[in-house]
Amino acid sequence: MPYTWQDTAPEDSGAVLRIWPHRSLPPGGFAWVIGLTAGFLALPLLAVIGSDVLWGLLPFAALAVWALWRALRHSYRAPSEEMRLTRDSLTLIRRDPGRADRVWRTNPYWVRASLRSDGPVEDYLVLTDGQREIELGAFLSPDERVALHRELSGRLGH
Repeated sequence: MPYTWQDTAPEDSGAVLRIWPHRSLPPGGFAWVIGLTAGFLALPLLAVIGSDVLWGLLPFAALAVWALWRALRHSYRAPSEEMRLTRDSLTLIRRDPGRADRVWRTNPYWVRASLRSDGPVEDYLVLTDGQREIELGAFLSPDERVALHRELSGRLGH
């Protein structure tokens, strides 16, 4: 699941929820892709070692590896959400690349989590405190939103 719960210190009896979009290429796979690409691009260059042609082809091979590395790193810049839940407060922070963080603070006593069928995505997960309604985990799959709703409702005590 692309979210984790982490319990905080016993004195505040809280928890931190971190949510991120699914990544099909983990960091270890990222290193393998870059390494294999560099290796396969180096194979044809072995035939021209010692000639001036190598210096003509080498910048293009390096540029291709750099472009792939840059594109993959850019794909890791994705939105994320962090919710800090304690007995006295609930703080939700949404981080989007290139935008300022959006923060929502409220009293957890009034917060209700619900799944809506009329939202922009299937099983749209929203939190409301009676005054404001916010989405949570819109980039998760429907099954993950249902599981998160179950866990969140249990932690909120509703």
